Amino acid sequence: MIVGMGIDVVDVARFAASLQRTPKLAERLFTESERGLPVRSLAARFAAKEALAKALGAPGGLLWTDAEIRRAPSGRPSLHVRGTIEAVAEALGITVWHVSLSHDGGIATAMVIAEAV
Repeated sequence: MIVGMGIDVVDVARFAASLQRTPKLAERLFTESERGLPVRSLAARFAAKEALAKALGAPGGLLWTDAEIRRAPSGRPSLHVRGTIEAVAEALGITVWHVSLSHDGGIATAMVIAEAV
């Protein structure tokens, strides 16, 4: 059963400017393994984290670094949660995450589906 769904879009150039303007921003938004990625990939991951919050009903107190988007050797993205996000997911009965990322034409987008099975 689908518990929640979220979608978000990010302007890649605007996001890159925010990262340059606020050097510590990347540390607040991304895990250590995510930080070395190209800006378009970071923008897509930020969109996924925003979509994740929407799928959870946008509760307060979530830490961005409690969500990590990983890429399988095939290229398929997967969402891994811990801490604050894992606690909310468990309370809602969420056991499976589906995530899709895309970036083209200066825009990054992501969709997250939260499922209880």
